[in-house]
Formats: sequence, structure tokens, C-alpha cells
Amino acid sequence: MIKRRQLLAGGALGATGLAAGCECGTPASLAEVTGNLESRELKMVTTWPKDFPGLGTMAERTAQFITEMSGGAMRVRVFAAGELVSAFESFDAVSNGAADLYHGAEYYWVGKSPAFAFFTAIPFGMTAMEIMAWTEFGGGQELWDELSAPFNVKAFAAGNSTHQLGGWFKEEINSLEDMRGKRIRMPGLGGEVLRRIGASAVALSGGEIYQALQSGAIDGTEWVGPWNDLAFGFHREAKYYYWPGFHEPGAQLGAGINLELWNSLNLQEQSIITGACHRANHLSIAEYIHHNATALDQLVNDHDVQLRKMPDDVMVALARETKNVLEETAETDDMTRRVFESYKASLARSQAWTGISEEAFMSTRRSVFSL
Repeated sequence: MIKRRQLLAGGALGATGLAAGCECGTPASLAEVTGNLESRELKMVTTWPKDFPGLGTMAERTAQFITEMSGGAMRVRVFAAGELVSAFESFDAVSNGAADLYHGAEYYWVGKSPAFAFFTAIPFGMTAMEIMAWTEFGGGQELWDELSAPFNVKAFAAGNSTHQLGGWFKEEINSLEDMRGKRIRMPGLGGEVLRRIGASAVALSGGEIYQALQSGAIDGTEWVGPWNDLAFGFHREAKYYYWPGFHEPGAQLGAGINLELWNSLNLQEQSIITGACHRANHLSIAEYIHHNATALDQLVNDHDVQLRKMPDDVMVALARETKNVLEETAETDDMTRRVFESYKASLARSQAWTGISEEAFMSTRRSVFSL
């Protein structure tokens, strides 16, 4: 037993970061480490560009943790978007067994069911902590399992990019009228909400955004937050950076595994995958809070970005139309309605608590205390 633990510890300490398209190392004596674990070579496809910070890191860490925690018995090779399949083909690749796992944003699968959006983010919805509470303890995981099973997929939370800002604009937004006619990159339900307040929502992949902003094809864009936005260089084309974001207050990312493969795993193997996803989820939240704070300082102080608060009348209109869009979405089918009702009930519980805890504390700290 001591020897086994020493080997596991040594494998974890000695493992290197897993880049897209590469394999984690295998210990010299696999049998000594893994016991009765079956040796497996697993393929993970992702919706993220190669070597993409944050989002791509979540996928690579999830794969690396599975490999490390299994002592190398379950070796996971990561393929970035476009290397094995395109980003939006990842779900189908896992569903039909062409790949074993995916890492991506569940709202990319809304063409399968609108209910998938709730497991990533919805406008004016849950923060990172709140969606974790719903997923893990509020019935969310059970509904996620029920939703994914007909597609031969079992999914887990495996990352969160935390709060996303309102986006970049070439011109100032001083009122709701200034939003009318603006061409803004925003996909999903958030894009539909923008259309209803008079803006023109444009759906573009991440790699297309900068050129569209540069050419004037769009007037503004959201992406993720300061860390990833700085990396994409949006500040070179648009100087006004608006807060708060309404569309993705705590975007949860998912790791899905082929359901037939999942059912073939023993309890230890399933626990390894579950634990790896939990660990990746935990680290991603810390990573984004740290890097967003650092990047925001750079944007403001080194690149003269102008932070602006979105006008109140804009936020009121967005909130009004969000409620309408969500109610209409919930009427799509029984599964989506049940997911919506569970989500709504969990959010109400969370708000009752966070209103007198985190929200109240942060407001008080900001007004009366500084170091």
C-alpha cells in the first residue's frame, strides 16, 4: 500500500501540462500503480482553439487529472477544435462514439434541446457559486443526466469562466436609444434579448470576432472577460468596456463522456472521472478571478481602456425582455420546462441567501473598508 501511494504521488508531481493534441505520460510500471484498472486510451475533443488560455486550460487539466488520478491507466489525448472534429461537432462525436469525451459549453447544444442552455448560463441567471449549488445539490445534475441520456452522453461540470462583462463598444452607450441598431456579437439567449431591445445580434465564433470588429462589420462584442479579451486584443479596436454583463453571470463549462463507455466503467474509474471534473471546476474559478483582476488592471492602466457602467434604462429593458425570452423558451417542451422550474427555484433560494451574505458584505466592504 505504501509503495502504491508513493507511486501515485510521484506520478502526480512529475506529470507535465497536457497541450492540445498531446498525450500525458505513462508511469514506468503501470501494473504496480493501477491495480485492477483497465488500460484505456481516451480521446477528448473540445470546442476551444488550440492552446487557448483558461477555456482550453480547463479541458487540458481535466484530461491530465484523469490520467494522473488513474496512475496512467486512463490516458487522455486532447484535440482542440478543428483537429479531430469542428467545435460544434464535439457533442455528436461523443454521442456516436467517434470520440470518448468532449469539453465545451453546453449551450452550444441548444439545437438538440433548449434546456442545455441552463447548464452553461442564461441572462440574469446564476453566478459561478450558484450554478455549482444547483448542479451539485439542487437537482441540476439529475436533470442534466436525464437530458443528456437520450443522446448517449453523461456530462459533468468541469470549469467556469465566472462573471462575463457586458462587452466592448466603439462608441459610448448613454441610453437605451444608443443600443438600437447596434450590431453586437452575442450568441444564444442573450442575443435574442438584444434583438428585442432593438439591437442586431450577430453570432460569430471566437476566431472571427476581432476581424469583424476591425472592419466595422460589428459595433460591439462580448467574449469572456478581461483575461481572454485582452488576449484577443479587442482594446485595439474598441476603447469602451461596459459592465456589468447580463448574459453570462457564471458560465459553467461541461465535460461529457460517451454514455456506453461510462456505463462500462467500474466504480473506481467513474469516481476518477468525476473527481477530475470537480478538481478542474474548482481550479478554473480561482484561475479566472485571479487573471481577470490582473488583466483588468492592464487594460485600464496600460491600454487606456474606458470602463463604463451600462445605463440603468438599458439594464431594465434587458431584464424585462430576458424574462419574456426565458418563459417562451420554457414552453418548448416538458424537459425544458422542468429544467427551467428547477433552475428558477434554486436561483430564488440562492438570492435569499446571497442578498444578506456575499452581496451585502461586498457592498459594505466597498463603502467602509480598504487595505
